[in-house]
Amino acid sequence: MDNCGVSTFANIQLVTEPCQQSHLVALAAMPEEEKEHLTEELLDRLLASSNVETYLEEEHVTDRKLTDYLYEIMDERGLKRADVVRDSGLNPTVVYDIFSGKSRPGRDNAIMLSFGLNCSLRQTQRLLRLAGVSELWCKQRRDAILIWCVHQGFDRTAADDELRRMGEKPLLA
Repeated sequence: MDNCGVSTFANIQLVTEPCQQSHLVALAAMPEEEKEHLTEELLDRLLASSNVETYLEEEHVTDRKLTDYLYEIMDERGLKRADVVRDSGLNPTVVYDIFSGKSRPGRDNAIMLSFGLNCSLRQTQRLLRLAGVSELWCKQRRDAILIWCVHQGFDRTAADDELRRMGEKPLLA
């Protein structure tokens, strides 16, 4: 936890005030396969290593690609790309180009894709990182609403409704 009351857990930044308690509980209840070492722990291990090769081997560091991650989630959920297109609200060509690696999604498209894949908050943050865009940050009003919607299990349409209700720009305008 840093001095401004923000705690980082596996690259997910949360304000650790009473109103955010449900997010902390959700992270604690996270399935073991979704848990990873904290970035700070990994940095400590890297700096303590006698050489970089040892660290890379011991921590099983890989170059994970967005397309591989998208297919992994889709397979876990038993989804087809047509399901992702329908549930994300994205143009089919955009989705197919992202899945084929021809293009990288912008931030809102990546968030919409995460809704189409029914991602958890942690998976959404990882998808955003792999897409090369900024993660959802709870100190930003719109992002906080999206974090809450993902945590509540909202679909993209319900998240857009909540964004509109709160006076924020929806994902699908």
